[in-house]
Amino acid sequence: MTEKARIATLWLDGCSGCHMSLLDIDERILEIAPLIDLVYSPVVDAKEFPENVDLTLVEGAIASGEDIAKIKLVRSRTKLLVALGDCSVTGNVPAMRNNFLLEDVLQRGYVDNATDNPGAPTREVPKLEPKVIPLHELVPVDLFVPGCPPSADLIFFVLSEVLAGRVPDLSTQCHFGN
Repeated sequence: MTEKARIATLWLDGCSGCHMSLLDIDERILEIAPLIDLVYSPVVDAKEFPENVDLTLVEGAIASGEDIAKIKLVRSRTKLLVALGDCSVTGNVPAMRNNFLLEDVLQRGYVDNATDNPGAPTREVPKLEPKVIPLHELVPVDLFVPGCPPSADLIFFVLSEVLAGRVPDLSTQCHFGN
């Protein structure tokens, strides 16, 4: 890429481990920083997802109506969408609740185990969908980066390759489940 790439990161239903790994690239960020404009991320103050984003790294699965709306908007405004980490690739830990009825999960979490104010939240918390799904079940994904979380080295490799205008060959860099 000849001009600065417009990069975004998004955190859906996950633990933030992928974002922690991104930050763990440590001083190598100095190699990438001159090549990018970070236009949206949980680590910056942007309130609305911008248009014309070159690359978006998406952590987490789709678990709520809010997630559905976000990922559709992000996909429509992003040239290269990367599913970052096992939650976005497969649903992983968030999708473990798919083995149960949503009502039973909410009952167990917010009523049976509550000591004060039992009851599922009804304000300021997005309404959960009946099932958790990985990104590709809702929107097209351009690149899948597995790992729980992916290593800082793998994330750096992916960013370096994309910024150099290459499609990352992950076959030599990782295996599913590590």
